[in-house]
Amino acid sequence: MKIVIQRVSRASVTISNNKVADIKNGLLVLLGIVDDDTQEDINFLVRKIANLRIFNDENEVMNNSLLDVNGEVIVVSQFTLQAATKKGNRPSYIKAAKPVIAIPLYENFVQTLETAICKKVQTGEFGADMKVELLNDGPVTIIIDSKNKE
Repeated sequence: MKIVIQRVSRASVTISNNKVADIKNGLLVLLGIVDDDTQEDINFLVRKIANLRIFNDENEVMNNSLLDVNGEVIVVSQFTLQAATKKGNRPSYIKAAKPVIAIPLYENFVQTLETAICKKVQTGEFGADMKVELLNDGPVTIIIDSKNKE
């Protein structure tokens, strides 16, 4: 499971001209799932999202977590994070989990994150053509792969 975390001043997701998610201060999380991802991967990444100290404190030093600043979150499923690009110029998405596996993991990820931060997590729509807008604050962008814990 891979995530891209972006600290945002604002972010939104629009599907068919309908805004389905809209946050101010918080995180936009792009989530890429593979077949062998488990609850252990979810728990690891959720702990990181909730506790990473990537928000500024009163001295403009990144000492605060999402929990500390009571930030909001949007999670967007993005299978392209699992692209293989070593051969040729056309990315291969063979490692990305098929919907029958990915959807339950995606939903579980969102629910586990909601429990961890004690608030509703906004989302895009799995498999939809989404327009994601964000104002990256910093910019701060962090990539985490749950398979690289050590």
